[in-house]
Amino acid sequence: MKRILILICSLFALSALGYSATDTQVFPTSAGPVKITPLNHASTLIEAGGTTIYLDPAKPVKFSGLPKADLILITDIHGDHMDPDSIKEVSKPGTEIFAPPAVVQTVTAAKPIANGETKTWQAWTIEAIPAYNLKRGPEPGKLFHDKGRGNGYVLTYGGKRFYFSGDTEGVPEMRALKNIDVAFVCMNLPYTMPPDEAADAVKAFHPKIVIPYHYRGSDLTVFQKALEGTGIEVRLLNWYPEQ
Repeated sequence: MKRILILICSLFALSALGYSATDTQVFPTSAGPVKITPLNHASTLIEAGGTTIYLDPAKPVKFSGLPKADLILITDIHGDHMDPDSIKEVSKPGTEIFAPPAVVQTVTAAKPIANGETKTWQAWTIEAIPAYNLKRGPEPGKLFHDKGRGNGYVLTYGGKRFYFSGDTEGVPEMRALKNIDVAFVCMNLPYTMPPDEAADAVKAFHPKIVIPYHYRGSDLTVFQKALEGTGIEVRLLNWYPEQ
């Protein structure tokens, strides 16, 4: 009953702030429900077992009225992922932060988690998955996201595995993922990959459910159509509520 009341109060708070409660996804697990709410672009609110996790809290999200973070996960150094002002706004005494070593240089309160590392936090297992470009960059010989700098994350709770890609193309480490229940996969040019490439990568690791995020400017119907007949459920959520 307490968990249900917390869920209802949280949904009312989100609605009051302009976030659609219909876009909040609730996933059952053996440890209780995991509630995931899209905030904006890559910013995500994750709630389970009375704890609150933010992934990449950043502007233009309005965090006033939202719960404070027990844990913050950062994926990369760019401002749409690492925003010190937003991190400060959602933090409280005792908030923990996990981030790639490159982020820790700026967000010094964060604990480093590098590509390939696994950490345990309360009832969660957190795996850092490499996130990087294979071919796209600002000029020849340079990439937007270098290998080893940024993380995606696989978060496991109550036997369910949730993947958040971070800024990446369809790299071998993504394609090799196993037993993913829900995948949040980026797609936006020129920085990551187009919808057709994202769909091809998703086919390789075949999550039960895939949700595009970090997709500003992308045609999601291309992604959706490319996955028809695969048995992968595609859910389209609104990650840009101000638009």
